[in-house]
Amino acid sequence: MAKETVIVTGGAGLIGSHLIELLLEKYRVISLDNYFIGKESSHIEGAEYIEGHTKDIEQLLGNEKPVIIFHLGEYSRVEQSFNDVELIWDLNVHGTFRVLEYWRKRGCRLVYAGSSTKFADDGLGRDQSPYAWMKATNTELVQNYGTWFSLPYAITYFYNNYGPRELSEGPYASVIGRFKEQYRKGEPITVTSPGSQERMFTYVKDTARALLMVGEKGQGDGYAIGSGEKISILELAKLFSDNITMLPERKGNRMLSAIDTSKIEKEFGWKPEMNVRKYVEMLKSCKTQ
Repeated sequence: MAKETVIVTGGAGLIGSHLIELLLEKYRVISLDNYFIGKESSHIEGAEYIEGHTKDIEQLLGNEKPVIIFHLGEYSRVEQSFNDVELIWDLNVHGTFRVLEYWRKRGCRLVYAGSSTKFADDGLGRDQSPYAWMKATNTELVQNYGTWFSLPYAITYFYNNYGPRELSEGPYASVIGRFKEQYRKGEPITVTSPGSQERMFTYVKDTARALLMVGEKGQGDGYAIGSGEKISILELAKLFSDNITMLPERKGNRMLSAIDTSKIEKEFGWKPEMNVRKYVEMLKSCKTQ
């Protein structure tokens, strides 16, 4: 019997590639990625990879009949977004609108990767950067599409994912990826001031497990996927080294993260299996990537 089809936008990225590894056990998987951040080195054998913009999803995947669309393929950096407003609009507004129209025409399930930034600093986070505002607005659009057209959907929220295949260099590198590379090279660990800003770092394989659960059975908004463990950026840096250089503060650098993972825990019994302190120790002892 032929496997049912699942589409993953952003399938060559950090979270998408780990999700695809799990999906392939049960589904035919198609990735749609423009490779802005995604990498060919993150391809998973057995998946089908299409290079293209999400705004062209109908032209590129018009003959497909997916049972689930995992929409992960959006711009996903906060502080850099002040210099990338037009790009974010193109990827996260124009592109996502076309994905939602593709979903509407097929009536399948949609899983949207919202941004936890809208919950930061007691809800002020949604307006603190172009990225945060556009992502928060998109979650409302997904909800409205679900209501207007009686479509099944689930909205997830990620919290600072890290792990194998993360970006470690360049302007879009993740925090842990950048710290990892600086430690490897024997360079100072660079921390954006004031350093007391808190984050919830979540291992990507834990996120992928949760995302699959939500994708198959989740309903509605509110699926926060996070480790539940707060740590400041400065404290994280000190796990790598005491050789630290402080950088000037930057716009959009939210101070506090908020998280409530009770929905996914109650519905699916999901719990994280890795914590960031253990991960850094494994990195330093060369037991992981």
